This record gives sequence, structure tokens and C-alpha cells, in this order.
Amino acid sequence: MTMYNSIFSRNCVLSEQIARQVFNVLPDQGPMIVIMDRDGHVWPSDSERFSKLNPDEAVLKDLCDKIDELEKAMSGGTGESRDGGVGRRLFGAFLTWLQEKKHPVFVVATANDLFNMPPELLRKGRFDEIFFVDLPTDAERRAIFRIHLKLRKQSPDDFDIDRLCAAADGFSGAEIEQAVIASLYRALYQKQPLDTELILEELEETVPLSVSRHEDITRLRETARGRFVNVN
Repeated sequence: MTMYNSIFSRNCVLSEQIARQVFNVLPDQGPMIVIMDRDGHVWPSDSERFSKLNPDEAVLKDLCDKIDELEKAMSGGTGESRDGGVGRRLFGAFLTWLQEKKHPVFVVATANDLFNMPPELLRKGRFDEIFFVDLPTDAERRAIFRIHLKLRKQSPDDFDIDRLCAAADGFSGAEIEQAVIASLYRALYQKQPLDTELILEELEETVPLSVSRHEDITRLRETARGRFVNVN
């Protein structure tokens, strides 16, 4: 799990070396995997097969953006639309391809707002499985703090991780990251080293989404319970 956490950290600088680490754990016989970042850099698991496909880079980048926020890309497929029906036609074409594709294409998509997802995408058969990622647990918050402190050239052993984890209960990974960043700015302003107390002050002044949008989080959890696989 350590390797996967480092590879898929949102602050990890994607590179060919990182991509090869992913490819090394793949089976010898299987579908080709293509890793692509938002800048358009592409790392295929099989360069020869990928070159024969001759894919258009613009199309790949557009697909990367859409799959990363699926509910936004597909929101035009349902309800009223001001695009003359283009969104509905594209949505229908995507569903048809997803259901009837002949090539071994492994599709992974993420969504932040489940309630804007068209119901056709949530039924069994569209995706093999749907996973629900809840707010970080205590152990996960510990790992997140250590990751972001190391990324800012801080030694996690110099901080009281137990107190930080307790104070960050209900925080998302992004909110923990921002607390670390903001506390670093505060440390620079006060001309002192970053310490536990500075991060605690930042956490206390932060209102996480689990508080400001408590009803939405509760609704999402209730919807996911029993319907999707909880990865926590």
C-alpha cells in the first residue's frame, strides 16, 4: 500500500519512472494500460501496441478530463439542455460504447457529486463495481499528514501526529493539505519553524465540508450504504 499511496498522491509528480512502477505490478497478459496526466504526457504499458493505435493527443486529453469528473461531463445527458441535444447524443453514444465495446478497454472514472450522476451510469453492467471513498479514517489521516509534511521537507517525527489526527477528525485529504500549507505560510510570517501548534491553530480556524455541508455528506453516506463498496 505504501507504493500505491505515493504513486497516486495528488501531489506526486507523474513521470515515466512512476508509470513503470505501476506497470511492473501488472500481469504479463492483459489489456494495455495508458497513464496520462492533465498536461498531455502519456505513458502506455505497451509502447508498440500504443503506437499502432495512432491516437489523437487532443482526444486523449479530453477523455482524461471527462473521466476524472464524470458527473460534470455527463450532466448534459439528462434533463433540460441548451446545446440542442448534443449532450444527450454524446451521453447515449458513451453508454452504448461502454456496454458493447469489443476491445479490452479498462475504464476507471471518478465523481465528486453523486447526485448529478445520470442513473443510467449507476446501474449494474455499466461499471463492474462502484466504490465509495469516505472521509479519511484515523489511520488514513496519519498517512496524509506524513505525506504532506514530507512533501514540504518537514520531518513527521518532529510533530505530534496523534494530536493533529484528532484535531483533523472530519477533514478531507485536501483540507488537511491546505492546513499544512497555510500553517507553513504562518510560520514564515512569524519567522519561526513549523510546529504542531501552528498546524493545530490552522485546523481550529478551518471549517471542513463535513461541518459546512453536513447534510450533503450525510445524504451521500446514506445513499452509498449498502449500494456501493466502501473502500475505507
